[in-house]
Amino acid sequence: MRLPDEFSLSPEVIYLNHAAVSPWPTRTAAAVANFAEENRRRGAQHYPTWLVVEQRLRERLQRLIGARSADEIALLKNTSEGLSVIAHGLDWRSGDNVVIPAQEFPSNRIVWESLAEYGVQVRAVELYATDDPEAALLQAIDTHTRLVSVSAVQYDTGLRLDLARLGLACEAAEVLFSVDAIQSLGALPLNVRGIRADFVVADGHKWLLGPEGLALFYCRAELFERLRLRQFGWHMVEHMGDYDRRDWAPAHSARRFECGSPNMLGIYALEASLSLLEELGRDTIAEKILDNTAYLLGQLAGTREFKVVTPPTPERYAGIVSFKPLKRDVQEIHRHLQAAGVVCAVRGGALRFSPHFYTPRDQLARALELLEL
Repeated sequence: MRLPDEFSLSPEVIYLNHAAVSPWPTRTAAAVANFAEENRRRGAQHYPTWLVVEQRLRERLQRLIGARSADEIALLKNTSEGLSVIAHGLDWRSGDNVVIPAQEFPSNRIVWESLAEYGVQVRAVELYATDDPEAALLQAIDTHTRLVSVSAVQYDTGLRLDLARLGLACEAAEVLFSVDAIQSLGALPLNVRGIRADFVVADGHKWLLGPEGLALFYCRAELFERLRLRQFGWHMVEHMGDYDRRDWAPAHSARRFECGSPNMLGIYALEASLSLLEELGRDTIAEKILDNTAYLLGQLAGTREFKVVTPPTPERYAGIVSFKPLKRDVQEIHRHLQAAGVVCAVRGGALRFSPHFYTPRDQLARALELLEL
């Protein structure tokens, strides 16, 4: 396999926005095109084959996160839906609280704030005012804490949390532990059992190089019955496909959280993307991403034009590099970069670069030059 065969971005584009929406590999685009052509010519004649691809995707996701079984994997629409399944599935009591970082992306904040009608308090912990963000989160836990929910990597600064430390502490305190892994999955290795996660959610359109509209939802099997179902349909029952059956029960697998028809187009796309990541290997991908991140951090640290807000220590960063201009307007710089073909983002008043493993070093150097350092 030659990487240029898999990534064929237009030559005028320097793509540093994988923390937002990633371009597709060649094989992913081909899988979608072939699936569309099959639909045009054959419709659903070969639907059983589609189900084979769906199961293969579940198994790839199982291996990706180290789950015990593919039965612990559900395929939902997006990260927000997965978090909503958790938030509005648990049996809350007035006075309960949820601990989250104060800087969370809205998906991992609004969903918990929506529980206010049940008397649930959200404890938002400042992470950036301390050298030990895990300790700050854990100090917020008390006897009324039911759940801690964090992003593995913060979307604005790129801060990476020590998930194993948090998970072990939550387990000891008998507090549920939920991880939004959208900014780490596909970039860094993750083992849900190693970090003692009860729930992990992640959409496929960032570091997994897949489409929008399809997300991993991991639920530890022992917790299936603790999540009250709020969505119902033909797909979530144990005897799926037996349309004449009048009695029903939720599936014994995580499919119980999938109420209706699957996003089969998205399934074909994400399965293809994961096949590439699996061939390359998680450790190889992580090494290249971290090397790109270290390069950017090193280059930016030597300038007086910008303040780097991404933590510089290797255990604290992942694929995101965020930096604030000290003298110029951040939006003006962003427009300049976009006009020059550098696709990046502004988050929290900072420019955000997020290269993937395949991003060439010369493109990183060119993007830095365009900052007029």
